[in-house]
Amino acid sequence: MTQTMYFALPKEYREATGDDLKKRISLAKERLGKRAIILTHHYQRVEVVGFGDAVGDSYGLSQIAASRNDVEYIIFCGVHFMAEAAYILAKGGQQVFLPNPLAGCPMADMAEMADVMEAWKTLEEFGGDKRIMPISYMNSAAGLKAFVGEHGGLICTSSNADAAYKWGFDKREKLFFFPDRHLGYNTGIKYGLKPEELVVWDFSRDEGGLTEEQIDRAKVILWKGHCHVHTNFKEEHVHETREKYPGVKIVVHPECPHEVVKLADAAGSTSFIVKFVADQPAGTPIAIGTEINLINRLALEHPDKKIFELSGKTCPVCANMYRTTLNDLAYCLENLDTMKQIKVPDRIKANALLALERMLEVH
Repeated sequence: MTQTMYFALPKEYREATGDDLKKRISLAKERLGKRAIILTHHYQRVEVVGFGDAVGDSYGLSQIAASRNDVEYIIFCGVHFMAEAAYILAKGGQQVFLPNPLAGCPMADMAEMADVMEAWKTLEEFGGDKRIMPISYMNSAAGLKAFVGEHGGLICTSSNADAAYKWGFDKREKLFFFPDRHLGYNTGIKYGLKPEELVVWDFSRDEGGLTEEQIDRAKVILWKGHCHVHTNFKEEHVHETREKYPGVKIVVHPECPHEVVKLADAAGSTSFIVKFVADQPAGTPIAIGTEINLINRLALEHPDKKIFELSGKTCPVCANMYRTTLNDLAYCLENLDTMKQIKVPDRIKANALLALERMLEVH
């Protein structure tokens, strides 16, 4: 389960105006200078991204966190598992902060360690880590990353999931992929697997709800997790959008259901989506199937293109990414000496580091 803690901003930060907060953040950044780096995920609020020293997806920001041993403080504007990963990759003595400590990830919470261990106990009867390579999406808690590292596997993001599949199949017969079934399925189909070679492990049922024959025949066993934002997008949204906007380009995240990915013009990570939009000619209508904050920011950055969210009916917002405000960032930067740091126990960190280092080597 994602770590949670009581957290309430003092009144002076809650009631500060936007202009006041911006001044305080700018002054704090100036005072800290090169001692601190602010990493901002693509899904953060536009005003928060504006203060980032780097913006990117979880893979790109992990690379930065691993390489910046010259800074004392890493302020991660994202969610808990990202800050955990930054701590695991950070050099000794570096301090990692999550401006809003309550920013978690429901998908990560779908892979409870007790359920994972119970599943692995069953899969050991099918060869365990002699035949099955565990691969976890970055959107997972540190304990799950450690499990993967301990059993020879690696972490992946939507940027390098294709490469992670190749890496895994080069070493073992099967993959055990969690926690996002849709990314795992879409990556498997792209890799060339048949639908029947991809099965879903339902952690709420005995033996994952699978027969021995299904497990034995499967090439990939997918954990039954999902992103509540990306499962908002449906097949009918694609058809309706194409009918309403002739010549529209549709790009979606691979956490979307396969029916949506199959019908889109392109699918890829948040960084891929950013590049896809930038590469389209002026005047192009572009419908995007991902989190609303990134869509809004891209619309602001490309006023020469008509950019909108794919569903047209919902507001696909990640409430946890949306938690981090300028109020939180100002408080964090001004109170680094008392703000609770993000940490991972050493016994978990060691194995999780193995899995993350393998991720950074595979692209």
